[in-house]
Amino acid sequence: MKNINVALIRLLQFVVFTLFTFIVLTYFSVLILLPLDIVVLISKGLSVIGFGTLFGAIIAVPVVAYLGKIVYTTPGLIQMLIDSGLDLVQTGKQRVDAFNKVVAQVK
Repeated sequence: MKNINVALIRLLQFVVFTLFTFIVLTYFSVLILLPLDIVVLISKGLSVIGFGTLFGAIIAVPVVAYLGKIVYTTPGLIQMLIDSGLDLVQTGKQRVDAFNKVVAQVK
């Protein structure tokens, strides 16, 4: 019976590990892909108004670059975003390590 309990705990540990891995990868992917999405939205918005998509992209890239510069020069904002992601990593590691304590109690 102990082997079944240990196997079940290890399965749940793997599920929690994959969940937190997915969350962390999604968080950092959003940080990377958000400026690209804004470029696409601005260029599509300008194409709806009547400008071409290429012209919209030519306008959108400097606008997003300027917004990125504003975010980058805001004191502490980039570090806060990175620290939030690293806190997710630490929380996930703590949750996965907590399963090892449960396995030690079962054995």
